Parts: sequence; C-alpha cells; structure tokens
Amino acid sequence: MADAVGAPPARAAVVGCGVIGAAWAARMRLRGVEVSVFDPSPSAADILDAVTADALAAWNDLGLRTDRLGTLTTCESIAHAVERADVVQESVPERLDLKHATLAEIDRAAPTEALVASSTSGFKPSDLATVMGHPGRLVVAHPFNPVYLLPLVEVVGGQHTSLGTIDRAMATYRSLGMHPLHVRIEIDAFIADRLLEAVWREALWLVNDGIATTAEIDDAIRYGFGLRWAQMGMFETYRIAGGDGGMRHFMAQFGPALQWPWTKLMDTPDLTDELIDRIAEQSDEQAAGRSIRDLARERDRNLVAILKALESVDAGAGQTLAALRAAP
Repeated sequence: MADAVGAPPARAAVVGCGVIGAAWAARMRLRGVEVSVFDPSPSAADILDAVTADALAAWNDLGLRTDRLGTLTTCESIAHAVERADVVQESVPERLDLKHATLAEIDRAAPTEALVASSTSGFKPSDLATVMGHPGRLVVAHPFNPVYLLPLVEVVGGQHTSLGTIDRAMATYRSLGMHPLHVRIEIDAFIADRLLEAVWREALWLVNDGIATTAEIDDAIRYGFGLRWAQMGMFETYRIAGGDGGMRHFMAQFGPALQWPWTKLMDTPDLTDELIDRIAEQSDEQAAGRSIRDLARERDRNLVAILKALESVDAGAGQTLAALRAAP
C-alpha cells in the first residue's frame, strides 16, 4: 500500500511553463493548490491552457476530484511569482547558466522557509545550489511526462540539503498524489533516466545499423517487456524467471550472457544528418498522420486505463492512485 496522502501546500509557484512546468501547475491545481506562474515565452499561456485541459480530462477519466481546481495567477516576474510560495518548482530549459540565474532570483525573492525544487533531468543539486544563499532548502524533484498522470518523482538532495528538507519534499510530493523516490546518492541523471539512457542508446544503434525501425523497436517494448515493467519492474520479473530458485538461479543461468558482445551500451552512434533523417522519417511514418496533440491524448487514455487496471489489483502505480483517491 502507498503511504497516505496528506494536505498539500496552500500556495506554490512554477517558474518555467513548458510542457513539464505546465503539467506541474495542473497537478498542483487539481489538488487545490493556489499556483502562481512565470514564463516570458509568448506561448506559455497556450501551453498552460492545453495541458490543463488534458489534465482535467485525464483526472475525470480516472474518477478523481476535479471540482476544487486551485487558482492560477500569471505573473510578470519571478519575484512576483514566488513571493508568497510555500513551494517553488523551477522548470526552465536544461541549461546550467539559465538554471543558475533562475535559482539565484528565486532564492532572493522566495520566503526563507519556502521549499525550492528543480525539475532538472540531469544536473546534480550541489551544482545547481552554488548560486544560492540558502542552499539547504534546494532539492531536485525530477518528474516524468505527463506529470499530472505519472506519479514518480525522483527527490535528490545536494551537499547542503538538510534531512528536514528531504522529509518535507517527500511529504509535499506525496500530498500531490505522487510517489516520491528518494535518490540517496547524488549522481548525474539520477536513477530512471540512466535506465532510459541505456535503452535509448541501444535503440539508436538498432536504427543506425538498419536492424529495426522506430516502429519495430516500439512494438518490442509495448507488446513485451514494457507490459511487465508497468506492473512489477525488472528485478521481481527476473526473480520469477528464475523459477523456484528465484533470483540466485536466474543470475546463475543468465549472468554469463552479460559477457557476450550483444550490446553497445558504452558507445553511441554518431548523430549524423543521415541518422537523424532516418529516425525522423520513420517516426513520421509511424505517426500515420496523427498530430502531437492526438498522440498525447492517446497516451493519456492508455495511461488512465493502465492505472485503473493496476488499482483494481492493488499493484504498482495503482496503489498511488488508490491513495490519491482516498485523500481528503
């Protein structure tokens, strides 16, 4: 069973409203949080509107409450957005100079007791916090798209992050109906993206070498091991594969295969124009005329169905959904 979901913070700020930041704002508002946002991009308002509509549709399909949507305030500056926030979620693009400038401004303007979190998918919190006067309140809180549906958020502390900050961050994201995973050792790209990177590298080689198309690789995942991973993960799946001997027997039987030259995980193919064109053309063919919005809605419908099925058997992310459904 997932831990009980407590009361969310009263006020939050989201700085950077691309797809990730907008989805953070949507999840927070769906939990009744008052959200202030800042993003200088002229497209930010449209992204916020589209993502909020998708989030509302998804939560309605899940049967979750959508009748207490928190307010959304669009601000003209970072300082205005964060001045009363209990939690600040930084979600600007993955450029260290931009994140430094943004976090420094957040640190100057946010209340000293505010939790400050970065959505970065790769930078270590110690590297991010070098510009902050209050580095002890910074965590990385790395989510997964779509943030309003996928419950995992990796919580990573830096050299100066206090244990109290980690505990507070874990409770905060749990209160938003998420499954916070404390990454105990500070490491580039954390846990999940390192696993994804391994699959991505191998997929690039398969396309580069003409062995498989983008569609064939996606089929190998979604019709095979992707289904297993959604409900049990890797190690428990392999434990079953070991039969009555469990994991020890599995390791003895399949461990030697690790020495075979099957994979190219330590190398990546050169991203030549030819390879990029091949991947893009195959991806266009695979999409079969569906727009990005069409694909996003299809993704959300499928995730809703998977989450509801897992909830019905009290497994995996279905437990997090059940806890959110029971939340006050």
